[in-house]
Amino acid sequence: MSAFVEEWRPVSTAGVLLAAGAGTRFAGPRHKLLADLDGQSVVSRALGSLLEASLEAVAVVTGAVDVSGVFAATGSDIAVIDNDRWESGIASSVRCAASWAARQGHEAIVVGLADQPFVTSAAWRTVAASVAPIAVGTYDGRRGNPVRLAREVWPLLPHGGDEGARTVMRRFPELVVPVACEGSPDDIDTVEDLRRWS
Repeated sequence: MSAFVEEWRPVSTAGVLLAAGAGTRFAGPRHKLLADLDGQSVVSRALGSLLEASLEAVAVVTGAVDVSGVFAATGSDIAVIDNDRWESGIASSVRCAASWAARQGHEAIVVGLADQPFVTSAAWRTVAASVAPIAVGTYDGRRGNPVRLAREVWPLLPHGGDEGARTVMRRFPELVVPVACEGSPDDIDTVEDLRRWS
């Protein structure tokens, strides 16, 4: 073998579920992430799929609502990242995730939303397996979540606002690779959304 051929090594990839928002469009008796969806909370369904993907590490970014009871019920090792700037928008949560991953020595994060309970574990795994700087899950050609962000693009992430990786994807389309996924990226934003899926 040539001395110039770099030895392949696995990339440490962490899965991150964003669960920090206030969910103000949901008019139910509790926060939408804790609402019941066929016997499980919305966040439990989303977290279960991420855990089943068996990535190197799992973290949840929290903020507006306490979802710690969901973590305890899983019996899994889950890092909790508190975003005290959650009101500034989703970008701050993605930044928190990247900062945590850098401290832990991960080389990529795969980010999904806690209000999207129909993203499958296969989707998490497939996006995580990409080697693109940015890999985005697609559903019948439509972009959704999860999104893989390699360490090299973390400095490009916005510091505030309601867009996480989308800003970077628009600015640097050459870094983005679509990855076809199973499942659905539909989110639970309203009580009507919940009823439609129950």
